[in-house]
Amino acid sequence: MLEYIAFDADDTLWHSEAHFGEAQAQFRLLMQQYLNGSYEDRYLQETEQRNIQHYGYGVKGFGLSMIETALELTQGRISPEHIRFLVNLTKELLAAPVRVLPEVEAVLDELSGDYPLMVITKGDLLDQETRFLRSGLSEYFRCLEVVSEKNPFTYSRILRRHRIRPERFLMVGNSLRSDIWPVLEIGGQAVYIPAPGAQEPLPMDDSTPGQYVRLGSIGQLPEWLEARLLAA
Repeated sequence: MLEYIAFDADDTLWHSEAHFGEAQAQFRLLMQQYLNGSYEDRYLQETEQRNIQHYGYGVKGFGLSMIETALELTQGRISPEHIRFLVNLTKELLAAPVRVLPEVEAVLDELSGDYPLMVITKGDLLDQETRFLRSGLSEYFRCLEVVSEKNPFTYSRILRRHRIRPERFLMVGNSLRSDIWPVLEIGGQAVYIPAPGAQEPLPMDDSTPGQYVRLGSIGQLPEWLEARLLAA
């Protein structure tokens, strides 16, 4: 019997990566003006990875990484107008409409009557709280947990605080690395619903405890839960 079901937010409940992709495309065009078309996306990605320890995950860190990358690649030649452009691009990302993914609201409406639900998501606290409220989905959840990193320690801490036994906890998300593997490591259950076109690492080796279920869409979740309950 499940005591709690948790959902990831970005690209599990609402669109996220598409907004970043659009911003990266605009940044690419800007850098190509300065670098005679020789810009590569890995430059920004490397800066982001380097800055996670300072800024964490989220739009603000992404915006600061764009500015830092631009300054480095242009050796400080980037104009104040283009710096302002990057600042405004970051603000546009923060204000972007929250587009809930298909089937999400119907699934939450169905499940919230039978299970307590929570959201566990990485990112900036203010940004994710704002998105959560603007999504129109907050009525279906008991709580929102915004964390700087998703690892076994983080999940264990959340479960202890809410007095949830790991074996009766189910995490639903689109990332094997942050939504699935850490939950399995602490003895929890997990459902993996990949985002379209997502590139994920290979499954864990056989020595890792637990297994996850992979579904094609979130719309299949209620049926899977019902079948699981009947089988039990």
